[in-house]
Amino acid sequence: MKDTPGWASPGSAPSDGQEPDSSGAAQPTEQPSDQGGTDQPEPPSKWSKEQPPPGQWSAPSPQGPGQAPPPPPPGPGWGGRPPGGHGGHGAQGGGYTGWGGPGRGYGGPIGPGGWGGNWGGPPPAAKPGVIPLRPLGVGEILDGAVSTMRTYWRTVLGISLTVAVVTEIAVILLQGFVLDDSASTDALNDPSATVGELSRALGDTLLNSGVVLLITLLGTIVATALLTSVTSRAVLGKSVTTAEAWRDARPQLPKLFGLTFLLPLIAVAVVAVGTLPGVLAAVAGAGDAGITLAVIGGLGAGVVALWLMIRFSLASPALMLEKQGVLKAMSRSAKLVRGSWWRVFGIQLLATIIANIVASIVVIPFAFLAAALSGDGVTGLLSSGSGSLGWTFLIVSGVGSVIGSMLTFPITAGVTVLLYIDQRIRREALDLDLARAAGVQDYGSDTPGTTPGS
Repeated sequence: MKDTPGWASPGSAPSDGQEPDSSGAAQPTEQPSDQGGTDQPEPPSKWSKEQPPPGQWSAPSPQGPGQAPPPPPPGPGWGGRPPGGHGGHGAQGGGYTGWGGPGRGYGGPIGPGGWGGNWGGPPPAAKPGVIPLRPLGVGEILDGAVSTMRTYWRTVLGISLTVAVVTEIAVILLQGFVLDDSASTDALNDPSATVGELSRALGDTLLNSGVVLLITLLGTIVATALLTSVTSRAVLGKSVTTAEAWRDARPQLPKLFGLTFLLPLIAVAVVAVGTLPGVLAAVAGAGDAGITLAVIGGLGAGVVALWLMIRFSLASPALMLEKQGVLKAMSRSAKLVRGSWWRVFGIQLLATIIANIVASIVVIPFAFLAAALSGDGVTGLLSSGSGSLGWTFLIVSGVGSVIGSMLTFPITAGVTVLLYIDQRIRREALDLDLARAAGVQDYGSDTPGTTPGS
């Protein structure tokens, strides 16, 4: 390798039996004793008059039998251990590539002896907060969400509990005073009910469920907005109060409401377009063929809707943290998810499953307890599907819903925010900006060029 720092050519090799002395001048070797010490004419020196200073070169010592060969000269690289600093990363969080090129360490290829044969591993990535500043694995994303809840539990659980309590009180009051669907439930369970009664009962049930879903969705939006601010600060190792989180999130709340309502509308519109040809064919008299076409079109449209929802799943943190508009946040999410759809889908699905399991562990026992205390018992709950809507049932089941929401809000919101940060680290080297914001000294200053993305 030419112009490698720390290396210099030692000059010409000695010849004609001559060796340099300590001052660098060539000395003749001893003559055999059978020549009697007769003066011999000194052969002309083949050494340059300007020799390197002592210690830069020495003649190789003869290698005895069984002696280990001398170590090879260091391979290409910097030739020394660089100062600790940025833990670089490869595409998609692959193996650490260091400064010597792909698959190489500081001074040569990574061998079985450790990092560069001597160092024992790459320098660890800086971790000022709940995650290391490098591409994250699935377990690190989930652990980061849980660590945020555990480290900043006062703020996280305070926000989740407040939003869950307000939301559940609104639901209980509406169900207790306005949305009494006991008549609708009886009509749906009555085999002798007419078509008109079934239609009215079904419409009332859908209306009641829609109102409850709307209130729950509003609470989820507020909790997500506040917890996004908390999680983003937790990545930097900085705490935030509920008041500060509210002050930071409040300007973006109207846009977040718009985004949250727009995405389901897009999904419904896509499914409607997919089923429309089959419905029109069935109305025109195609019968079973039209129904089959509607089902196939609905399934295909459902796949497209799912693809779009995952593609836009990072729009919420992009909107809150980048202070973007609704359409710009959707565009940012599509850019970050591009090429990583299956990974984002898998992590979001895993987080949803975990959150639902945690919620079920809490909510189901409270639902059975509410049914038992309300007088219908477990049998009444299982047979009716909803149990009595008396105040006892509503309050006891509401307590279970509050506890479940208090635990699931931080998991779902935290995973989404950390997944957004992870994708930006992979594609845009966001870890450098995060390190500077966290006050990490000299992070990434030794790394030439831009950190590779995925």
